[in-house]
Amino acid sequence: MAEGETESPEPKKCGPYISSVTSRSVNLMIRGVVLFFIGVFLALVLNLLQIQRNVTLFPPDVIASIFSSAWWVPPCCGTASAVIGLLYPCIDRHLGEPHKFKREWSSVMRCVAVFVGINHASAKVDFDNNIQLSLTLAALSIGLWWTFDRSRSGFGLGVGIAFLATLVTQLLVYNGVYQYTSPDFLYVRSWLPCIFFAGGITMGNIGRQLAMDFFTESKFDLRRTVMECSQDPHFISYGITKRCLMHKRQKDQEAKCSR
Repeated sequence: MAEGETESPEPKKCGPYISSVTSRSVNLMIRGVVLFFIGVFLALVLNLLQIQRNVTLFPPDVIASIFSSAWWVPPCCGTASAVIGLLYPCIDRHLGEPHKFKREWSSVMRCVAVFVGINHASAKVDFDNNIQLSLTLAALSIGLWWTFDRSRSGFGLGVGIAFLATLVTQLLVYNGVYQYTSPDFLYVRSWLPCIFFAGGITMGNIGRQLAMDFFTESKFDLRRTVMECSQDPHFISYGITKRCLMHKRQKDQEAKCSR
């Protein structure tokens, strides 16, 4: 390398290679599908824990899966997970505050493990009364947010998700779709909003991590292209620089097709 030349830093690779998909719509669809199946898997596992401890009761005629869960629960949870996981990075970009706290997959996996532990504790741990259990789970849920998120947007979205999900659950129980044993917060258990809050934070972290690779690399490529064009003496004005960007993207597409 010639003296005085500096090597441009390469973007950090961390996680699935979704960043290789340069089309925003295709990337969005892939992330949505991944989040959907993660939500379905978590719903099956966590709902099984609740049913085994007789926390939730479904009518016999709607038990229709090998995991003893109502058939509509996993798709609904998968859809909600996809919406939440796509909403978190979207809000971050809209606010201009990219989330950079503990952005690695090992941290995301620990967040999932803590969320499963909180859900398991709601069904397994016995307290003298539901108030103690609710306060304990609330502290654990806020601790999960503080440990793995710490963003104001994440906390606000988590509270909003907990409120909306609890309201929907109240309506489902009220209409007899299923029921909770020993309800103490209208028709549901008082600790349920804590579970929804922790679930929102968890899916938000997964969605942010999936989105981070794509947007980091896209911004890096755009910045590098602008620098190359600005160093070319033939491209001076904004209009010509814009044509340079379009020309380089076209050349990159042709190079990909020729491989």
